[in-house]
Amino acid sequence: MRPWSALLLLALVGAALPAQSTARREISALRTPTPIRLDGILDEEVWTRATAATGFVQSEPREGEPATERTEVWVAFDAENLYIAAFMHDAAAARAIVNDIRKDFREDDQDDFEVILDTFRDRRNGYVFITNPAGGRVDRQISNEGREINSSWDAIWDVRTARRDDGWTAEMVIPFRTLRFEPGEDQRWGINFARRIRHKNEITFWSPVPRAFNLMRLSLAGDVVGLEMPSAGRDLRVKPYLLANTVRDVGVRAYDQTFDAGLDLKFAVTRGLTLDATVRPDFAQVEADEQQVNLTQFAQFFPEKREAFLENSGIFYVGDAARNNRVFVPATPDDDNLLFFSRRIGIRDDRRPLEIDAGARLTGNAGGFGIGLINMHVRGDATTPDNNYSVIRLRRNVALGSDVGVLLMQRQSTEDGGDYNRVAGVDANIRFFRRLDWNSYVVGTRTPGLSGGQYAARTSLNWEGNFFHGKGGVLSLGEDFNNDLGFYRRVGVKKWFTDIGIRPRPEVLRRHGIRELHPHIVWDYFTDQQNHLVQKRLHTGQSFFFENGAVVELSYNPSFNLLSRPLRLSPQADSLPAGGYGWNEWGLLVNSDQSRMFALSTRYVWGELYNGTQQTINSTLTYRPNYRVRLSAGVQRTAGDLALADGKFVNSFWTTRANYSFSPRMFIDALSQYDPTSKQLNANVRFNFLHHPLSDLFIVYNDQRFLTPGAPVAGRSVIVKFTQMMAF
Repeated sequence: MRPWSALLLLALVGAALPAQSTARREISALRTPTPIRLDGILDEEVWTRATAATGFVQSEPREGEPATERTEVWVAFDAENLYIAAFMHDAAAARAIVNDIRKDFREDDQDDFEVILDTFRDRRNGYVFITNPAGGRVDRQISNEGREINSSWDAIWDVRTARRDDGWTAEMVIPFRTLRFEPGEDQRWGINFARRIRHKNEITFWSPVPRAFNLMRLSLAGDVVGLEMPSAGRDLRVKPYLLANTVRDVGVRAYDQTFDAGLDLKFAVTRGLTLDATVRPDFAQVEADEQQVNLTQFAQFFPEKREAFLENSGIFYVGDAARNNRVFVPATPDDDNLLFFSRRIGIRDDRRPLEIDAGARLTGNAGGFGIGLINMHVRGDATTPDNNYSVIRLRRNVALGSDVGVLLMQRQSTEDGGDYNRVAGVDANIRFFRRLDWNSYVVGTRTPGLSGGQYAARTSLNWEGNFFHGKGGVLSLGEDFNNDLGFYRRVGVKKWFTDIGIRPRPEVLRRHGIRELHPHIVWDYFTDQQNHLVQKRLHTGQSFFFENGAVVELSYNPSFNLLSRPLRLSPQADSLPAGGYGWNEWGLLVNSDQSRMFALSTRYVWGELYNGTQQTINSTLTYRPNYRVRLSAGVQRTAGDLALADGKFVNSFWTTRANYSFSPRMFIDALSQYDPTSKQLNANVRFNFLHHPLSDLFIVYNDQRFLTPGAPVAGRSVIVKFTQMMAF
């Protein structure tokens, strides 16, 4: 059967699946006749009339048992806003842990209250809002129950909290214009609430969620009823920026000064579709990429951080099922073939930016389809021609947790009509039995000068359960597969992969502080198209999860890498000759309780490396004296001894971070990275003041220098950027 026919059959199977139904919890939203004063004190009359959502159930540590502390949640609304109030009772309120108030703080290190809204009630896409007892804020956008998590999405909303002797309270206001939905009366949205009591390492949900999953499992969410949505309105937002930049490159004594301006526009075409347009976008304020030690011949993956590419970015993701487990970890895409990677637009392979003259994105939902359209014009430089980039993504929900889709992409040189790259494909994600996901795609590419094997195909099955989880599948990249809008490391290969483990919780170990065992394997085999081995990564591990949140893992990791040409791992050592290399290594992971004032995260690897030996450490020590200050120091270091005439080397990077939060709206972050081999020091300091909702003042200082005798003059830059969002 041809791949396209097989995927069509898969789509038909998914469409034929019955929509699974279950009794769901409900909470009624109550209209408030008077404005709510946002202060965290629940003294408004509407909170006394509204019915509270109660009866939270544990996911951790004792799934299905009642929460050890009571939580009450109320929902109200008026013509402009959705309001959510919560009272987190706690008999040991003084022990509540708050470690951070920076925007988008890491929630699993502290107490928090979480809300997810499924405004189209499609049981797969939603908005997440999180706060902690000090009023910190986290917002994200999730797609397909966490298959894609947009942690950098920013919304207009606010929250206030108050500490009490018997717990803490929170009041949230979420303007309706922040969300996308269909207008109308007496609406029903999907909704769920979660609470984390960190000193007990306890996680509870209003609508129960098994410990194998987390808040993003929207198919298990409850409903909020009684909402009356306002008419669509214009919802036009204009966000101009002004930029002043003073730059001196390394080795140059003179400074160049530039002044620039640009504009971002956001318009709600419908309540489900959002148009984002940008003219001369600038990303000078984006945090620098963190350097990594690389012991392979392949490119490294660096995530997208630019605001213009972030909202509704999940619609463009094609690939694996989410490992939607109970602890939030930022999603790592299948970077052996990430079909759409927005960093290909406006950033060269050497990570130097190109100017984007203008662009537009249309994303959202209409007529039962998820829709994503992108068009960007990028100005070239001396080595890169001007190009136009376009993406079309359509996705149709066919059953609970299932969908089928189409992806079309093109890079077209505006200077040469024969210089282009085109990608077209279909994908399907089908869910059976609530826990079994079948994910597949087939794509073809067209590039002038290439003729054979211009395809990529992937299929996998994934089961996620409390005791057993398992995944297996295969990815195939043709010899001439070429995708100028994707990220992948090699072509002409097949990847056979499996990820299997069990999670027993024997009571005898729990009495000694060990909550869960996790023996597991994560094996990846790569062959060429004739099934000859070219690479393997085999991870066999035993993890221990402790009651306080600490983790220890011991692993055995056989590896193999076929080098098609010589590879130099370090300037200090000779190059490895081309050929096949197999080696075995051991690993020890130790993560202490990350909620404590001092927290250690370290991974130590020892054993063989290619034809020699290695000792590798990747470790970070974090110090948090209070929720305003966060200091960390880390090292990545590999000491290798290869069987070569000159085979000894040490590759390392030292990284320090310092963060200070004046308030949830004003903070300063500093990142420094030092490479002892090249004696290069890079520093990045960013001050950010959110002077109005979605409006920022950035002051950024960058420094790049070499700490060697006779080193060239250091490179420096100071950037001041002011943005002002205006709503109409």
